[in-house]
Amino acid sequence: MKYNFDEIIPRRNTDSVKWDLAETGVLPMWVADMDFCTAPEITQALEKRAQQGVFGYPLTPAAFYDATTAWWQRRHGLAVDREWVVPMPSILTALSTIMKAFTAPGDKVLLQSPAYNHFFTAIEDGGCAAVTNDLLHENGEYTIDFDDLEQKAADPGVKVMLLCNPHNPVGRVWTREELLRIGAICFNNDVLVISDEIHSDLVFGEHVHVPFASLGPEFQLKSVTASSPSKTFNLAGLQVAYLIAAAPDLKKRVEKALHAQGVLFLNPFGVDALIAAYNEGEAWMEELKIYLFDNYRYLCDYLAEHLPQFKVTPLEATYLVWINVSALQRPAKEITAALLKEQHLWINPGTLYGASGEGFVRVNIACPREMLVDGLERLRAGVV
Repeated sequence: MKYNFDEIIPRRNTDSVKWDLAETGVLPMWVADMDFCTAPEITQALEKRAQQGVFGYPLTPAAFYDATTAWWQRRHGLAVDREWVVPMPSILTALSTIMKAFTAPGDKVLLQSPAYNHFFTAIEDGGCAAVTNDLLHENGEYTIDFDDLEQKAADPGVKVMLLCNPHNPVGRVWTREELLRIGAICFNNDVLVISDEIHSDLVFGEHVHVPFASLGPEFQLKSVTASSPSKTFNLAGLQVAYLIAAAPDLKKRVEKALHAQGVLFLNPFGVDALIAAYNEGEAWMEELKIYLFDNYRYLCDYLAEHLPQFKVTPLEATYLVWINVSALQRPAKEITAALLKEQHLWINPGTLYGASGEGFVRVNIACPREMLVDGLERLRAGVV
């Protein structure tokens, strides 16, 4: 490999959420933050910006839009007009903006549980109620309960569906057929689809990411896509993301809500990082995907040998592994609390992602192999 993903990068005392919220000796494998240096092309772009030495009010340059639209066309076959792109500081900002733009207090928002925990937070902060379409879990794999989805979407109080595509935390890559059915159900019930596609670049094997907006004109005009290079290139701290809204009325509502929050400028370092990532970071990303999937296979082999009672959900995308630990017959929150206290291993309980996550834990494997081995050994020591 050209890039060294085995390198241990000391991150304590760097004001890292992942590492500096953990006590000394704790191995954090919880938040979706990779322990790898980003692509060197990105670092070089940031160094060039820093050397300029003047950090006044910035514009978002044409290169930002050009890099973003070219990436989606090249990587995912989605033709995006630059006029559809709305720059955002982060996906969390995007979620709050969406709630302000498309819901009113008391509305209902549909999501598929177990679901990204900040979906619940954004819904609650917007004064809305979450309506869960629990995924079906059969034979270790997840599918969509379309009968339940249709019933829930038919509620006139439901205005928006938050779709995680690919899905966090269960790691599914939704197929074209599944997305078409979701769209048909939502559009027939006048439900706007917000497709969070932040994990779309980290898809493995034969699986292919299908952008929701790529499925036809109706899908473009009745949805908004949220994305960012932050997960792919480990740029969350640089605060850069965007929404894609093809319908002019939807875009206007997004921009109005964004301005109402006082968000007028992006961090220029984030802008330059996105441009470098999308224009020059592809080779690094491809090697990253190989390393991540090798980590996943190592985890599967380790658990099969040492903890066969744990069942690993097939990982189609993301670097977040969803593990069934129900054989322990203890609440997931109790299991993870004990692991943190006794083995100094920090992983997330499945219930963080909704009640249907009971019996599961989520483990971040985006780390050097040495760290992964350490984490697995701590896990084993804590449950045998």
